[in-house]
Amino acid sequence: MNDNIHAVVREKYGSVAASGLSTDNSGVKAVARAFGYSEDQLHSIPATANMGLSCGNPTAFASLKPGETVVDLGCGGGIDVLLAAQKVGPAGKSVGIDMTPRMIDLARKNAAGVANAEFHLAPIDQLPLPDSSVDCVISNCVINLAPDKPAVFREIFRVLKPGGRLAVSDIALKKTLPPDLADDLLAYVGCVAGAISFDEYRSGLAAAGFQHVQIVDSGSDLNAYANVEGQSACCSPAMSSTGLPILGNPCGTGSEVHRGLSQVLDRHDVNDFAASVKVYALKPMH
Repeated sequence: MNDNIHAVVREKYGSVAASGLSTDNSGVKAVARAFGYSEDQLHSIPATANMGLSCGNPTAFASLKPGETVVDLGCGGGIDVLLAAQKVGPAGKSVGIDMTPRMIDLARKNAAGVANAEFHLAPIDQLPLPDSSVDCVISNCVINLAPDKPAVFREIFRVLKPGGRLAVSDIALKKTLPPDLADDLLAYVGCVAGAISFDEYRSGLAAAGFQHVQIVDSGSDLNAYANVEGQSACCSPAMSSTGLPILGNPCGTGSEVHRGLSQVLDRHDVNDFAASVKVYALKPMH
């Protein structure tokens, strides 16, 4: 099942990378603004680094400092890697990890000339990084996509230095999903069915060894994704006829799978059971 999920996620996000969506699209820009990116931040990076896939802005609360090493899990087109590179400066390093080849290719193109940014093709539960080598791990609407979240939490803990921190934007559940949505693979790709509850998030990080874990509802309206029409990714569905999120195809072509999923999501308001959250945690010094 995990391999199947990985394959579907890789396919769908590869399609987004090839879709041409960018900040030049007013809907994509509106999504980024809704989840905390400023005009100055968006103007400071290539437009194609932003494809409307965010559910927060982790660089805004990660307290990044010059000289630090920061790793972004599921970096996509590189939006947060590039913003983090600005904050850590020439003496620091900003590293992006993504399992989708098209996303890594796009991110590297967007980062051309940025000496302190680098990218690795790898799943986020198998990080190609040494133990205790990272000051801060960030991520943006991606950990919910990982089938084995405990493995992701353990990997984050492994690569962080003692005293290192996690600062993640993600989707978490406020209540149990209805069965028709919880069991839908395409809803999983849509960052909903794979999300875990606030308590599960907190206990999962604690089990990996983290301390001072905080899960904070950002209060953002997940229907902001309505601004991006016809995109098949977690954080950018189109809207159904009732005004509720559906998953479409980035090229605008439908399929039986997409139509079936839209019928499922048409019966639910995402804000009723899910929230955009800020996740904080620290690796103990000893």
